Amino acid sequence: MGLGVLEDHQLEHVPGTAPLNELGTEIYNTSGVDSSILKHDPTGQIVLVPQPSDSSNDPYNWPKWKKERFTIAFAFSCGAVGAVGPLLSPAFVELSEEFGISLSRFIQGCQGAVIVAIAFGSLIWNAVAVKWGKRPVYLITTLGLMVTCFWAAAAKSFGSLTAARVIQGFCMGPLEALVPASIADVWFVHERGYRSAIFNLGVLGGINLASPITGGIIQASSYKVAFYAMGGAFGIALIMIFFWMPETAYVRTGAVNLDTGSNNLTVAHKMDAEHVESEEKTTTTKTPTTNASSEPKNSFAKEMLPYSGYVNHVSFLNTIFRPFVMLGSPAVLWATLLFTTCISWLVGISITLSQIFSAPPYNFSVTAVGLTNLSSFVASLLGTLIAGPLIDGVVRRLSLKNGGTFEPEFRLPIMVSYLLFTCTGFFAWGQSAVALSPWPVPVVVGLGLINFGIQLGTTGVVSYVVDCHREKAGEAFAAMNFVKNMFAFGLTNYLNNWLAEQGTRNVFFVIGGITAAVSLTTIPMYIWGKRARSWVYRHDIAGKA
Repeated sequence: MGLGVLEDHQLEHVPGTAPLNELGTEIYNTSGVDSSILKHDPTGQIVLVPQPSDSSNDPYNWPKWKKERFTIAFAFSCGAVGAVGPLLSPAFVELSEEFGISLSRFIQGCQGAVIVAIAFGSLIWNAVAVKWGKRPVYLITTLGLMVTCFWAAAAKSFGSLTAARVIQGFCMGPLEALVPASIADVWFVHERGYRSAIFNLGVLGGINLASPITGGIIQASSYKVAFYAMGGAFGIALIMIFFWMPETAYVRTGAVNLDTGSNNLTVAHKMDAEHVESEEKTTTTKTPTTNASSEPKNSFAKEMLPYSGYVNHVSFLNTIFRPFVMLGSPAVLWATLLFTTCISWLVGISITLSQIFSAPPYNFSVTAVGLTNLSSFVASLLGTLIAGPLIDGVVRRLSLKNGGTFEPEFRLPIMVSYLLFTCTGFFAWGQSAVALSPWPVPVVVGLGLINFGIQLGTTGVVSYVVDCHREKAGEAFAAMNFVKNMFAFGLTNYLNNWLAEQGTRNVFFVIGGITAAVSLTTIPMYIWGKRARSWVYRHDIAGKA
């Protein structure tokens, strides 16, 4: 069993492993819970993981239309956040001349500062969300994004513009780091792959569509109009979040824990437990007694309150630094390596597009430079259409072959596509530059393959982390976001000079090689991932986070 995933011999139940199909009931230890009482999807074939409570207020029990509305709201909002980051990228060269400063200084102020602010904002807002819930965080930061867009549009100096961008970056963190945790709050394991793909499409689609749209706007009028338009987009996002994204932080009682390892037993103590159990004849066969079903349903007015009253009695200061503890998990550490390189390379491309295509032999206008990202958006869209069904489909098929038992590592085969498409895209991008190929080669082939692979890869990474650490997904992604943005900030400081000194071919061949090497770490993660999850649980790594 395991399909290449090595079994663990230390724990009776490794967190993350769960029965996804009734075929798994004979080999999966449900800690004494009779499988007949487990809740299933409407087809009756798939066990719901996590198990929902009996309360109608439990986000897992929301009607399908409410969940899909939630998905639409975060997809649009993440798209707006993705767009505001590279908003000025098509006109970096022209705007640096307009403000009378060097290109590197302009990029550091309007792009690098944003990236650093996102990193620290992710930590602080995650702490606020852990303590008081996610809804107020989404509302406050979206409002802040709207206001700072109007501020940036009205800025009279480079210093004022930079200040607006820094606060903007600080407010961008939640819609990059918290949404995967919200997906885990609302959707079951067998449904998360597609929603994670939609989240990635929102962020990557926003990044890719920003340049084509704002390039035309900036050339036709000015960058100020682009910021005013962006402020309007965040106004729409604020309305959608207010009405369509209720609080998802919920204290669940009376539900059987199938995937978090609660009440776990080590193999060393299993025989003693069984001996006591046989003597006392107290094997649990029913879910714990709970009053969740009698909990009054929240009214629409109550759900629309900006703050639900949720409070987690933890130290706020300690919670700020807790995400770094999650880097002690091999799964999170691996995901951080993949996620950092995935997204940072896109940031690198965005800050070099103007430098590459404004120069001979292309001599593109600001609008034309922006339009090069249309290829990236189409590729990301195609990746989304494939990623969700492919990942969820592979998970169901592998779980069925595994006797019905789901392993989070079944999310990882999708990384083969990241290796093949993204590496090929980087090599094509670099070679086309030295060969002075016609623009469709770098734009359509290069950027298209890169973004197609990244969309598939990041969906696999996000889904895997959520499955391994559902209850700590917010902390995990806060840490991943921090590392990713600090790395990307470093990239903004040296990438343009690197390109100028060594040329596009050498730079992107190196990036392609790094991508291939990083991708291959998926193999040991797949093989030893289950044992790594066991190690994290036994050493209470996530519990310390």
